[in-house]
Amino acid sequence: MKDRFSLIKTGAMAVILWSVTACGDFLEEELTTQRSSDYFETEAGIRDLAVGIYYNLRFHFASEWGFATTNYGTDEFRTGGDASNHMWNSYDGSFSSLITAVNVNTVMANTLWDNMYMGINSANLLIRNAAEFFPAGAEKNTLLGEAHFLRAFNYQKLVRQYGGVPLKLVSGTAIEREFARNSVQQVMEQVIADFSEAYNLLPAAASATGKITKDAAAHFLSKAYLFRASEINDSWNSSTKADDLQKALLLAEEVIGRRQLAADFADLWNYTRVDGANEQLDEVILAAQFTSDKSTRGSFGNQQHLFFLSQYLNLPQMTRDIAGGREYQRLRTNYYAYEVFDRVNDSRFWKSFKTKYAVNNPSGIYRHGDLGVMYIINHADDTRFASAAGLTGVTDRKTGKAIPTVFATYVGGRPYLDADAFENRFAPLSKYLDGSREAIPDVIGNRDGILARLADTYLTAAEICIRQHHYARALAFINAVRDRAAYKSGEDRAAYTDGGAAFQAATSTTANSFYKGNSYYESNDIPETTAATSLTVASFSSLPPEDEAIIKKLGYTGEYDRALCFLLNERSRELMGEFYRWEDLSRTGTLVVRARAFNVLAAPNIQEKHSLRPIPQSHLDVIQKDGRALTAAEKQAEQNPGY
Repeated sequence: MKDRFSLIKTGAMAVILWSVTACGDFLEEELTTQRSSDYFETEAGIRDLAVGIYYNLRFHFASEWGFATTNYGTDEFRTGGDASNHMWNSYDGSFSSLITAVNVNTVMANTLWDNMYMGINSANLLIRNAAEFFPAGAEKNTLLGEAHFLRAFNYQKLVRQYGGVPLKLVSGTAIEREFARNSVQQVMEQVIADFSEAYNLLPAAASATGKITKDAAAHFLSKAYLFRASEINDSWNSSTKADDLQKALLLAEEVIGRRQLAADFADLWNYTRVDGANEQLDEVILAAQFTSDKSTRGSFGNQQHLFFLSQYLNLPQMTRDIAGGREYQRLRTNYYAYEVFDRVNDSRFWKSFKTKYAVNNPSGIYRHGDLGVMYIINHADDTRFASAAGLTGVTDRKTGKAIPTVFATYVGGRPYLDADAFENRFAPLSKYLDGSREAIPDVIGNRDGILARLADTYLTAAEICIRQHHYARALAFINAVRDRAAYKSGEDRAAYTDGGAAFQAATSTTANSFYKGNSYYESNDIPETTAATSLTVASFSSLPPEDEAIIKKLGYTGEYDRALCFLLNERSRELMGEFYRWEDLSRTGTLVVRARAFNVLAAPNIQEKHSLRPIPQSHLDVIQKDGRALTAAEKQAEQNPGY
């Protein structure tokens, strides 16, 4: 529903998002719109306000803060060839309540904080005005439901990142300076109350794509109950845990009962055009809406297509193009991200990562479309390549030509791409590639950003059951997701697509690096087959080899720890790079052990304190108590432990 954002080009958005006051941003803004705030006390103004608050959802895909706060510093990814935000991954001394910018791309400590409070203030305004000035009826209920949802959504983001934060439940119309932190328990009570109100107010029927629905409220309310019952809150959640898990499971099952997983995991990422089939899937519960209409972009355009890509423009026979993406190489794939997969039987690896590029700048014997770059994702016991020299003789299975550039994860039985020399060479996550951009330099993409999908609901239900020690029931939810991931009879295991295919070459000589195939067979070194595979797991006591290896490395033995570890591994396989990981590991108390085990850049520095972010110094320096600035001791008391 792209036209929901047509108001971005009006003065309404300036009022909603930039003239309101946030807890960490206390500057007075001059109202430059032609409309006064009185407009938002009219029916038309309240409707416009309700449209405008959806813009807040775009923030999570708009720049480097999207991945820095969710994917860095975990087992899945680390800093790649560009270290603009290295501190979010390394947890070194430069990661603090006041981050010093490396360059203009560095994410400041207060960026997430300020923007979440801006969204909260807009939601507060809508709640107040819709309640007071809008006539009773179904439309009013929907407006209020959307506002309560977005306030809860933003507070849930804050509490997952920072712990307890100040609760502000009325819209700010003047400079405010006195804010004290509420406890995590108090914030979660408000989050649950708001999501519950949204659930009760939003219509039961499915709504248009991009709208907040009852299913979205149920999904996030389930996750809110699960968060409150998670390890990070074990110091105070004993009285609510059992009831929270029961309620969370009922909500997750409700959503599962109303929706369908996409038939093929690849369908989720097979982006072909704005509002194409992949953006209409029933599996997508909520997505931030983007469009090719430049007049509606505002400050927040989708940039995630830039950050997960490795460098290819300077390799032989290659040049940068639209299909391959503008490779910012921010997130380098950790070896865990390869080895958590059963890469013979699980199709998700080959549908999540780009392992082949077509020649797009040919010379000599090469032609457009020949295989130009290949990543061989092999195992340590692969004996085909005794040294790097062996990679130069690999030929294309189709043409017989030597492939100009070949990389392998293991050479001579040792990690090859893990070396410092390859910080910009890795098999890139391809979920966000966007070939619908008009030009190679474009940093703003057009595809929607998924905020919630049904596979996450299934895995949420599974985790709840693990916490209830209902292990067989948990496996039923997990196996439903794994069944989708298994190869089906007759399926071509070498098939591949990504969003770069949205760019269609006008002629055979147009630069187009999209290659319709992956390195499945070259990596696994097995005969071609179209037989079905099975990923069904019968018991947590006997798990697949890749999971047993991870469990052994992390030192888990008990059934609960093994089950939770498997669940977190499964979340990697299904949801890798989808902006969940840091928060999942933080809330389950597994961030430190996993980062130390699988992220070589984070391992030397990460401590237990890093399971929460530092409260921004900009907030601490501005707030007051009894009309005066806080003392150093009072600021420290407001700060998270260890910072």
